[in-house]
Amino acid sequence: MRFSSLTDRIRGDRVAAWDIHFAAWTAKGRGEDVIVLSVGDPDFDTPAPVRDAAIAALHAGDTHYTPIPGRPELRAALARDVARRTGLPVEPENVIVCAGAQNGLFNATLCLVEAGDEVLVPEPMYLTYEACVRASGATLVPVAPDAATLRLDPAALAAAVTPRTRAIFLATPANPTGIVMSPEELEAVADLARRHDLWVVADEVYASLTFDRPHVSIATLPGMAERTVTINSLSKSHAMTGWRAGWVVAPAPLVAHMGTLALCMLYGLPGFVQQAALVAVEQGDEAVAAMREGYRRRRDIALEALGSVPGLRCLKPEAGMFMLVDVRGTGLPTMEFAWRLFRETGVSVLDAGAFGPAAAGCVRLSFAVGEAELAEACLRIAAFVTGLGPAA
Repeated sequence: MRFSSLTDRIRGDRVAAWDIHFAAWTAKGRGEDVIVLSVGDPDFDTPAPVRDAAIAALHAGDTHYTPIPGRPELRAALARDVARRTGLPVEPENVIVCAGAQNGLFNATLCLVEAGDEVLVPEPMYLTYEACVRASGATLVPVAPDAATLRLDPAALAAAVTPRTRAIFLATPANPTGIVMSPEELEAVADLARRHDLWVVADEVYASLTFDRPHVSIATLPGMAERTVTINSLSKSHAMTGWRAGWVVAPAPLVAHMGTLALCMLYGLPGFVQQAALVAVEQGDEAVAAMREGYRRRRDIALEALGSVPGLRCLKPEAGMFMLVDVRGTGLPTMEFAWRLFRETGVSVLDAGAFGPAAAGCVRLSFAVGEAELAEACLRIAAFVTGLGPAA
């Protein structure tokens, strides 16, 4: 039988990095002593008022079709929340509700670019950016960061612009680095976008989970609201990964195009999920603050435990639930390091080379486990590295 080439086009080679995660979950399911640091699924519970809202909605029979771009009350609440946080005049017509940030990213990409276009993406990048761009038919152009810090290299980004460039993907705070872009870095991107008439697709999923540097949305810079597509969700901020509640904020004409695509892709988010999301948006600040402080403590635990281990170099994250650790000092290739660590200690981490060549030599570990479990995992990692002896 013949199939479309779409999935072949978007599959890529980087998905092999997830094999270790699937192996870890399988082993954990068998009851083995495994600590999973290879995925960013929060261990916190979804806040009780959010769960209660969904349960009440189900009991009330809210199980039927909903408006494709989202219920008016949820779009209005999201618009108010974004306006409160950014100072921008956001209206409900600027918001479309999606099945998580990933769905919003895919929809927006297909509505913005097509074959013949180029999309600039600073590395390291989240795995699915490449798949979304390839699905559209456009070409992804990776942009190498500063080698020492993995921060944006504005000169490299500017040099990558061609007459075919249509958009820049921007993740701040970033997965996997935890980097929060500075106002100066954002202005460098904005200057390029304004001069070359480019879209900026801003992934701000971790915006509520910053530790050291406040998040600034690039849409707030002069001349940027009309060319910025902001992707967000409740998955990480509210521990709601399984609810699939996300949204996109964009100029109203683009939101209308996305609604057309959503008609044949999603056909509306379940009503009980939207009722829960409404409560999360309107009442969730206290819960988010508590989780943010929890992640900050976990980051500090990991830094203290691993920061002085010979052979390791920790890249201190400014936000989110991940940390990159440079393991080249151990003398092991990154994939071999990850697999040996898992097989010998039961701790799973991800080969960060999956996020692009810029992160080669690093592993990504997650803070999505309790403090005691994370501390134990770090002890195992430190003992494993020490047991390797000096690098050849």
